[in-house]
Amino acid sequence: MDLLEELRIGAEPDEVYDLFSDLTNYPDWLGLVVRVDAEDPPERDPRGSWIVELQGRVGPFARSKRLRMVRSAAERPRLVRYERHEVDGRDHAPWRLEAHIAPADTGALLTMDLHYGGTRFAPVLAPILREEIRKGRRLLLERYPPT
Repeated sequence: MDLLEELRIGAEPDEVYDLFSDLTNYPDWLGLVVRVDAEDPPERDPRGSWIVELQGRVGPFARSKRLRMVRSAAERPRLVRYERHEVDGRDHAPWRLEAHIAPADTGALLTMDLHYGGTRFAPVLAPILREEIRKGRRLLLERYPPT
């Protein structure tokens, strides 16, 4: 499953980069991300690593998932990429999230690219992700309105 979203926001690329280069910021605007903890100690993975708790809701049912994510690319102010990297020795479905940031006339153009390589929950997960992205888009625009 691949989702691609583009958004023009009223913030400079460096400010957008700062927001997206630390996963602990994501619960502020993306409801699917309910908790993010930076791993301690950081020496365990110099790229930066986080434990991310996702929670999706369909009617009265909720499902949670914990992922260990690492920052696999960081190119200020234009790109941040996170990938799932578990350390338990088991195979896991891949997750990848990329934030591409480009200067725009009135701030920045943000392109978010989300890839989930699993098949087990993809049919249920896709509409939940789309709805959460729609809500997150609205929150980002409220926080950084285009000028």
